[in-house]
Amino acid sequence: MKIQLTRPIAFIDLETTGVDRENDRIVEIAVCKYMPSGQYKTLCRKVNPTIPIPEGATAVHGISDADVANEPTFKKIAKGLLELLEGCDIAGFNSNSFDVPLLFNEFNRAGHFWDHSKFLMIDAGNLFKIQEPRTLSAAVKFYLGKDLEDAHSAQADIEATLDVLLAQLARYENLEGFPQTVEELALYTNYGNKVADLSGKFVYDDKGELILNFGKHRGNPAKNHIDFLEWMLRANFSADTYALVTQIIDEHYHRN
Repeated sequence: MKIQLTRPIAFIDLETTGVDRENDRIVEIAVCKYMPSGQYKTLCRKVNPTIPIPEGATAVHGISDADVANEPTFKKIAKGLLELLEGCDIAGFNSNSFDVPLLFNEFNRAGHFWDHSKFLMIDAGNLFKIQEPRTLSAAVKFYLGKDLEDAHSAQADIEATLDVLLAQLARYENLEGFPQTVEELALYTNYGNKVADLSGKFVYDDKGELILNFGKHRGNPAKNHIDFLEWMLRANFSADTYALVTQIIDEHYHRN
């Protein structure tokens, strides 16, 4: 492939108690650390979510309360996981919209701030939807010519995602306008949008200015609504959203 890595990419996949990115918990996590040399190593472990696993979730990934009863909580593994991810860009399948925000909130509950401004996010799921709208199983069939065995096992899913992304890069690298750097790929797989905060309360416009993406001021520059931002500081938002709000308010008062 033409894109040359300058640092590792950590592919992540989560099995969870549900699909609520802010409140559901991890029951299994797999990290596949892909090195610029082309070598990779996968680590996978179950996690005690400290809340019951709904039957519907168990039906998807096969993990029950009994399976995680003696496993460590996320809080116990959080520090080591942060160290594992340090210095890596992050990739996955639909990870921009699910795995990364949910993992961010798990870190936050454990007392750690996972600063997503320090890494690039590459979503093989979005790349697949842009080029060939399908699911992970269909991606494996389309790009690799085989069936995905043991689907919804975190380790099987994430290693399949790595294989799919490598096949995607090889397939599309000569297309006009296709990304040629990791930075371009991260932007491309998020539909051309630079990530502001993981919950999507802010977006960037074409000039790089932060725009409110919810509420009565949606679509307006955030800096023009300081009263609304000060209300946000008193309300219930995620830690990275608070950080952006604080930054904008501080810049406003510094200018004035």
